[in-house]
Amino acid sequence: MTTIDDILQTVPDPAGADVRVETVRYDHDGTALEGVLAKDHAIAGPRPAVLVVHDWHGVNEHVHARVTMLARLGYVAFGADIYGAGIRPGDDTAGQVAGSFYQDLPLLRARALAGFEQLRQDPDVDHTRIVVMGYCFGGSTALELARTGADLVGAVSFHGGLIAHDPSDAHQIRAKLLVLTGGADPMVPDEKVHEWQDEMRSAPEVDWQVVTYSGAMHAFAVPGTDAPDHGAQYQATADRRSWQALQTFLGEVFDEEA
Repeated sequence: MTTIDDILQTVPDPAGADVRVETVRYDHDGTALEGVLAKDHAIAGPRPAVLVVHDWHGVNEHVHARVTMLARLGYVAFGADIYGAGIRPGDDTAGQVAGSFYQDLPLLRARALAGFEQLRQDPDVDHTRIVVMGYCFGGSTALELARTGADLVGAVSFHGGLIAHDPSDAHQIRAKLLVLTGGADPMVPDEKVHEWQDEMRSAPEVDWQVVTYSGAMHAFAVPGTDAPDHGAQYQATADRRSWQALQTFLGEVFDEEA
């Protein structure tokens, strides 16, 4: 079975790199938050940055791995905390915790904005080149952050829920969007994808794309996920292809702003 350590090794440390990962404490309206920052200290000067939003388990080893991988690629990467410091639910309560934020989208967006602003404070971040990405709950959050009109060049959803809004606020989106979804994901069935696409079509100025991976269930890019009876299972092929799609997308949107 593929582990988080396995995916971490797919992006080795570049020669001469000095990648460091550290815990960052910050807050939102009095709520303590605890994220994780990764960057290569051997690189001088401002560079593109990626905000990473966790799945429904909160900031965990998967987030640590992804920000490390991004830092090895030369980006500043910050794993934002949407839930709050110390709130890292297990399988038995994760749905309830995530659901409380889905029921309060203004709070969800505000917590994502707090992470975005924390990332922008880093002196090594080029403010004109920031992308947000997330997994499952984090994928939904990435798209919600884009809907705030935040100064992002891109937003990427890995098997995130696709929330169509009525009335639509798609015209607020300034970022290019990349949606990576599973063709066998019962939590994001075709009708949900179609509803979201129809809303995006109502805002023709928004640049968006959807990539669907055959046979991939929910959480296809989170190693260790193995609950096919509940529609969630890691799939190495979809994970590999979606990570490559992310790198292509980052190269595109960051190069355009250089």
